Amino acid sequence: MKSVLITGGAGYIGSHMVKLLGEQTDYDITVIDNLSTGKQEAVLYGDLIVEDLSNFDGICEVFSKRRFDAIIHFAASIIVPESVANPLQYYSNNTVNTIKLISMALQYKVKYFIFSSTAAVYGIPDEIPVKETTSVHPINPYGMSKLMGERVLIDAAQAHKDLKYTTLRYFNVAGASSDGKIGQNFPQATHLIKKAAQTVIGKTGYLEIYGTDYDTPDGTGVRDYIH
Repeated sequence: MKSVLITGGAGYIGSHMVKLLGEQTDYDITVIDNLSTGKQEAVLYGDLIVEDLSNFDGICEVFSKRRFDAIIHFAASIIVPESVANPLQYYSNNTVNTIKLISMALQYKVKYFIFSSTAAVYGIPDEIPVKETTSVHPINPYGMSKLMGERVLIDAAQAHKDLKYTTLRYFNVAGASSDGKIGQNFPQATHLIKKAAQTVIGKTGYLEIYGTDYDTPDGTGVRDYIH
């Protein structure tokens, strides 16, 4: 039986991955989450280990007791304004902890590493639509912390050919599982689509649109009005 480690598996995207693998595969699933934002009840399959990736001794203990064929790394801090106010927290949680996890993958000969990154690595894109080959130049610590994680993973895989990797750059993720068991459950809306939905149903008074100097009649970005 194949075994997979999912970090941040009690969070929004991570819990959906846990649910998908639990329903559609016979994989042995292990979830590591510190539950700072994730919910224990969102982990519907596998074993949940409540641990922080910054606790290197604790992570080493997990790897010493369990064998993993793959790691899917979702655990991260993700709020852009917070990253500007507390950049060291983001570089520590998103970059340093990713490096620790990659080192564990190499030490214990994990074959596959999937890294949950972000479209924030593109900054203000040079081209629309954005492609995988679009140049990256993040404009905030969140995007930069993720880009640094990407770079470390690329270098590690080039030096250790047995490690295969995939990086996922999300834009605005929204929705919930079709059975309604799990979904986006943050204390306050941080994603654009959820903010827009809350404005429509009257939970918030207005939706902020950013930008004053785009090539449009009022200076705001067209992308903020199209989905």
